[in-house]
Amino acid sequence: MAFYKGSISFGLVYIPITLHSTIKDNDIGFNLLDKKTMSRIKYKKTCVGCNDKEVKQENIVKGYEYEKDKYVIFEEKDFDKIKSKKDESIAIDCFVGLDEIDPIYFDRPYYVVPTGAEKAFRILLYAMETENKAAVAKTVLGTKETLIAIRAKDGQMLLNTLFFQEEVQKNPAKEVDISLEKNLDKELKMAKEIINSMTEKFEPERYKDEYREKLQKAIEQKVAGKEIISPRQEKEIKVGDLMDALAKSLDILNKNKRKTVRG
Repeated sequence: MAFYKGSISFGLVYIPITLHSTIKDNDIGFNLLDKKTMSRIKYKKTCVGCNDKEVKQENIVKGYEYEKDKYVIFEEKDFDKIKSKKDESIAIDCFVGLDEIDPIYFDRPYYVVPTGAEKAFRILLYAMETENKAAVAKTVLGTKETLIAIRAKDGQMLLNTLFFQEEVQKNPAKEVDISLEKNLDKELKMAKEIINSMTEKFEPERYKDEYREKLQKAIEQKVAGKEIISPRQEKEIKVGDLMDALAKSLDILNKNKRKTVRG
């Protein structure tokens, strides 16, 4: 099901598109229950000024409080009225190097699917991928103006919503001086050796949601009336200082590599 129907435009080129979610929710859902009766807990929408009377969904509207206890009502048609033609489409503002966008700005990803102008879509996709460029634009998704980046990868076009600069909070940690003193040269060299020894190609299929699998197994055990048994914990290796920790880490990595080669 399409999340959004609109268009992408750059210059005088117009491409009708739809956006589709890239991520599915795999969370295991739990219901809230009354401990004594094991009955489901439900949340009711009530009216504060009506002696907490329950209000049906069809009688609930959106309101903006402009003064204390004074509201103006906004219906969906009101949000549609204030949208300009520009807000209903994705007009590319500029192209930037994909590596120029800090990952901290990325929010939600979507697949971009053309619903016409397929030739223009393929040309834009191929040009962006070969030039390693991303398109930056603003549009209105729902009732919120959103900054977006359109990118191409492996013959697919993706759109990422981005956070605005004002939404990104300053890091509370103090800035670290990365110019290290000479007396830390040995530690730095060893840290680089560990990083290089552990460097591999990123293969997302290697990583599974193991906690979800354990949770599913625990549910099955509970249903069967069995007790959940905690897994055996690995013994922690204690180290004295940074140099000792680095040296032991490198030693473990080298031993594991030798085992792999022999195997």
